[in-house]
Amino acid sequence: MPLALLALAIGAFGIGTTEFIVMGLLPDIAADYGVSIPTAGLLVTGYAIGVVLGAPLMTVLGTRIDRKAMLMLLMGLFTVGNLLSAAAPSFGLLLAGRITASLAHGAFFGIGSVVAAELVAPDKKAGAIATMFTGLTLANLVGVPLGTMIGQAAGWRVTFALVAGLGVLGLLGVGKLVPALPRAEGARLRRELTAFRNPQVLLAMAMTVLGFGGVFAAITYIAPMMTQVAGYSDGAVTWLLVLLGAGMFLGNLVGGRLADRRLMPLLFVTLAGLAAVLGLFTVTAHDKAAAAVTVLLIGALGFATVPPLQKRVLDQAHGAPTLASAMNIGAFNLGNALAAWLGGLVLSAGYGYTAPNWVGVALAGSALLLAVLSAVLERRSAPRPVPLAA
Repeated sequence: MPLALLALAIGAFGIGTTEFIVMGLLPDIAADYGVSIPTAGLLVTGYAIGVVLGAPLMTVLGTRIDRKAMLMLLMGLFTVGNLLSAAAPSFGLLLAGRITASLAHGAFFGIGSVVAAELVAPDKKAGAIATMFTGLTLANLVGVPLGTMIGQAAGWRVTFALVAGLGVLGLLGVGKLVPALPRAEGARLRRELTAFRNPQVLLAMAMTVLGFGGVFAAITYIAPMMTQVAGYSDGAVTWLLVLLGAGMFLGNLVGGRLADRRLMPLLFVTLAGLAAVLGLFTVTAHDKAAAAVTVLLIGALGFATVPPLQKRVLDQAHGAPTLASAMNIGAFNLGNALAAWLGGLVLSAGYGYTAPNWVGVALAGSALLLAVLSAVLERRSAPRPVPLAA
């Protein structure tokens, strides 16, 4: 794999860390600014909205310059947002810093996926995308737990300053290691929008929303589920999140390797497995050991869908992949927000802490049905072989 993928992975590590780190620091931030925990939770919601809106906006702007320069610009914007967060004298400015950083998220992963795929042979594209996303999985495995411990010991502002340093490192890495990649010929907004005329692109994005949404339906509420149902202590939740991150890391690697060989069969297996494991979680959540194993499996099966889903969009948006790729990153975050909202509804209705798992089953199962539909439509539209003349 080219060294350029290392630079992309470093950027992904920083972005993944800043996305999830605030969840472990919410009580400290709320106490510093004198706001409630739900109000501090707007830092999570604001970031997700910024990703969804920033993905198309920044990608459209990026069609005017070459991809390497755009990646450097995005890492610069990410760094500025985290510096603003670290120094914010008010909660409003901290929220502004979070949104500023989030604007770089979708476009970086979207453009980065295109760049990663162009750096390798056609039969290694999904593996290259998975290599970049390894940075995101390592963020959950290492960056978030470590950043949380640093923030709790030295102050949450130190954590954001360190993440800004990762942004600088990613910017320098892109500048040094990523080769000059001229803007694709004819790369214009109108051409990029033509990708969305393909129903397969829209189906792939819908699979992204529903499939990864199934993961977040469970893990958004993993803390109360593990403490109130499984019987873990509050301090053990951090290590359960590390276990989840380990599953994501392994699932991403396996998904990237297999997606280059049998993409759609891989999606069938992982989405079906994810739905089954989420349903099983309603039972295993009552036992510590079984719950820990299930958390690992949810992370592995959930992230095994990421490389094939991202490659599916790139394949189906052939000739105009950049905006579609970035929008698919936004689709992941849209799924996260949808799943968290639906999970909150069933909790508020009094169905218990394991009820969000059933939401996850419904979402992952729906994604599986769309995958089957996509495969059927693709088979029907495939050109039939012309019989040889006698």
